Amino acid sequence: MPAEPSSHRPPAPAPRGAARLAALAAAVLLAGSVLAGCGSSGDGAAPGQLRVVASFYPLQWMAEQVGGDHVHVTSLTKPGAEPHDLELSPRDVGAVQDADVIAYLSGFQPSVDTAVADAGSGTIFDAKEAADLDLTFNPIEDGQRSETGTTDPHFWLDPIRMSKVTGAFAAAMAGADPVHAADYRTNAKVLDARLADLDHDLETGLADCASKDLVTSHNAFGYLARRYGLEQVPVTGLTPEEEPSPSDLATVSDFVAAHDVKTIYFETLISPDIAKTVARETGARTDVLDPIEGLNDRSQGSDYLEVMQANLRNLRKGQPCR
Repeated sequence: MPAEPSSHRPPAPAPRGAARLAALAAAVLLAGSVLAGCGSSGDGAAPGQLRVVASFYPLQWMAEQVGGDHVHVTSLTKPGAEPHDLELSPRDVGAVQDADVIAYLSGFQPSVDTAVADAGSGTIFDAKEAADLDLTFNPIEDGQRSETGTTDPHFWLDPIRMSKVTGAFAAAMAGADPVHAADYRTNAKVLDARLADLDHDLETGLADCASKDLVTSHNAFGYLARRYGLEQVPVTGLTPEEEPSPSDLATVSDFVAAHDVKTIYFETLISPDIAKTVARETGARTDVLDPIEGLNDRSQGSDYLEVMQANLRNLRKGQPCR
């Protein structure tokens, strides 16, 4: 008997529009898988680059100098923001979780400390040990200095301490990426030489100043002052947003008058009102002394080294120095 005809029929061809949509969807999925395979995460890192997250500008700048082309560096503290009281967004926390290397200073930004404690498998570099933070600020309480002080974090304003942190960071980078370890060490040596030149400029430029009394609106310059033979007299404490009391302002104003201080220094990231108040009361002038916690459009330079040189020029004029 002849075989009965089969009841199976080939499916009808899809409409042309549906076929085009299916092809487009497949292309999108393929592109996504290719990007994922190349290590791109949408954070700006090129294929093969280490994703380095720095907590604030000085560490960001250092990481860029040491890492060179092998790294993509982002800062948790955005340009123009004051880093002391940084609050992290969920996206920032995610960046910490996904980072290959995290560079931060423990005890400086509590929200960063919390995020780092919950970080993933990346290399964690804490600048604290290499920086050798050994200055404390003892606030005035009931008219007397408190016996319990707060550690001064502003190590980067001393180029010698900055150089030590740079060397330690290069070692951490070499451990995280052994293939490029030699490059990281070479870059660190180049940066060390530039920091040594900066130290020489500061040492010679501030060697002969009429006044050693450095009156600042914010207690950020203790390491710089000690390195170069100055004596910092801050109006406020380690947090720049702190409001001085009338007695604090009166005490500093009396000091300025008694010691013939010529210049009161203010910063670029915070209001100059405190410095201007003391200057108005004493007849002193005001000028910028930048703690380089971040850059903005008022910064007197485009990077750490340029702003430090601007600080030197302003100090030589304001102290004044020969």
